[in-house]
Amino acid sequence: MERKEVAAAGRRHALSGPQTDLLRQLAPQVVGAVTRRYGHFDAAEDATQEALLAAATQWPVEGVPDSPRAWLITVAARRLTDILRSQQSRERRERTAQQWILPAERHAPPADAPPGDTDDTLVLLFLCCHPALSTASQIALTLRAVGGLTTAEIARAFLVPEATMARRITRAKRSVKASGVPFRLPPDAVRGERLAAVLHTLYLIFNEGYASTGGPSVHRADLAAEAIRLARLVHRLLPGDSEVAGLLALMLLTDARRPARTAADGAPVPMAEQDRSLWNAAQIAEGVALVEAALPRGPTGPYQLQAAIAALHDEAPDADSTDWPQIEALYGLLLRLPAMSANPVVALNHAVAVAMARGPLHGLALLEGLSDRLDDDHRYHSVRAHLLELSGDRDGARTAYRTAADKTPSLPRRRYLHARAARLA
Repeated sequence: MERKEVAAAGRRHALSGPQTDLLRQLAPQVVGAVTRRYGHFDAAEDATQEALLAAATQWPVEGVPDSPRAWLITVAARRLTDILRSQQSRERRERTAQQWILPAERHAPPADAPPGDTDDTLVLLFLCCHPALSTASQIALTLRAVGGLTTAEIARAFLVPEATMARRITRAKRSVKASGVPFRLPPDAVRGERLAAVLHTLYLIFNEGYASTGGPSVHRADLAAEAIRLARLVHRLLPGDSEVAGLLALMLLTDARRPARTAADGAPVPMAEQDRSLWNAAQIAEGVALVEAALPRGPTGPYQLQAAIAALHDEAPDADSTDWPQIEALYGLLLRLPAMSANPVVALNHAVAVAMARGPLHGLALLEGLSDRLDDDHRYHSVRAHLLELSGDRDGARTAYRTAADKTPSLPRRRYLHARAARLA
């Protein structure tokens, strides 16, 4: 299967941009429809990947069919039959074989029938974020089954060998199969917890795309864009959920700054030094509207608060106009939430807000309490260096910048931090 994916990735250049986007939009619908009708999520996902490969090969030559979704579901169902029959042959058990074969009557409803009341894509997201899976497996399976990315593409995004990612995805699918979870929305008693896992997975995907933890680039725009697309999908399916709206708003408001985040040589540009005319005004307007609509609706969760903070940054015409006292207050509220009270990165951001609102010495005092938990994180030393520089301690700032550079796996950030240290020499 993985060799076919590599071939598919190599041939996708023959598809136009809109056709590639269409395949990724339809991928979760096809996996969901086939799984709902026939079961066998692991085999249905493999069959869908083969259907996507067939589309990538045939559509550039034959044209996109009138009903692309129906075409993909039909091809995936045929591939699933072949996969299951192959398994039957290997097992050599007649009784089992009779159970695995897909009888004709199970092919209803037809492939071009509209989705049911419960959208298959949402069910698929819950399935991929099953609590039995590790966070890494949830991310990989979501990108594969819901995002439509190949194993090779996911492996490149997370800087791991393709074989490693293939094993991770295979284990995840086996775990889902072994759990025996039916293909339907989880019961109300656990739906909120499972939705939180879905949102957290999308949040992590976006963070890796917006601020890559390693490699030659500060960000991976395609990964961030995929997270935004999936967040839009969940928001469309659950328009009344304030935290879903908050997550989408947070992604839009943060990603809006991406055009100004790097210099011509790829070096990161701090927010205070960014050309704000390059920020995406349409994304900012959409994100602000989402936040303003979500906050009054119900309990305020962490994504809504983070989106409100991002909105304050984005709406400031320049760095000096940033409403730091309000940002400090919002971070204070964020730290009071049970899910965030022990999060050291939130506490780190709160220290920055305190420093900008009251002075660097106040922020440095808060950093002292975070050293044990964040000593291995380059962000802690980078923030400390910046606040030491603002306080006038050039020697201390230079040392902290060098420490931060030694601890980051990102090549552009390492160069940037060394340059900051050299500037203070």
